[in-house]
Amino acid sequence: MSLALPVPDTPAVSVADAIARMEAIGAALPATDGIACFNRMYLDVTRQVSASLTQGFFADAGFMSQLDVTFANLYFTAVDALSDPSSVPLAWQPLVDRRSAAGIEPIQFALAGMNAHINHDLPLAVVATCAALGTAPDAGPHYADYQRVDTLLDAAEQSVRESFETSCELAADRHLAAVADLIGNWTINSARDLAWNNCLLLWALRDDPLARGLFLDSLAAATAAASRLLLVAV
Repeated sequence: MSLALPVPDTPAVSVADAIARMEAIGAALPATDGIACFNRMYLDVTRQVSASLTQGFFADAGFMSQLDVTFANLYFTAVDALSDPSSVPLAWQPLVDRRSAAGIEPIQFALAGMNAHINHDLPLAVVATCAALGTAPDAGPHYADYQRVDTLLDAAEQSVRESFETSCELAADRHLAAVADLIGNWTINSARDLAWNNCLLLWALRDDPLARGLFLDSLAAATAAASRLLLVAV
């Protein structure tokens, strides 16, 4: 599928920029596109994070704002690569390849996007944010604030799962029941717990280019493999 998407001249520099870009992506894609399915969920979470940044929800709102922008820009890099499939990051390749495939439910696309973005991109974003701000992942309130995002993600994940489960119950459809079984073992919180551990490992390897490169290659491959499992047509 080849569709024109808005490409900014520069990366997002604020959470408001990131939200505007996600809104533009959503407007440019049909609702059934796999990227669009993930984008809707991500946009909802980013709006919640944006509101929380000004409400005293985070101990270090400045760090979390920078992390949110850095994180979003990694997603935008994947979206910008859609016009050249060979340049799509490996972790995002399964979702990009299957974004218009038949027999895959919107929730599968949404969770595959979350898998790519959290398991692969989030450790990179945390490390890049720490380096830019002269801090470290285990310094100050960073981990506590990281965990606070889980409450926002819990609500978003529960909403999308409830929507799917309701349609499954109403339809009493074997196909939907099979999808429910497929996605049942993948959760955002588990992915974020793993992402934090990978962030600490990546931080420890920041001065070892060879080991860092090998680790990132393995991380991308493992993330892609998990997405392929989430995107099985049943």
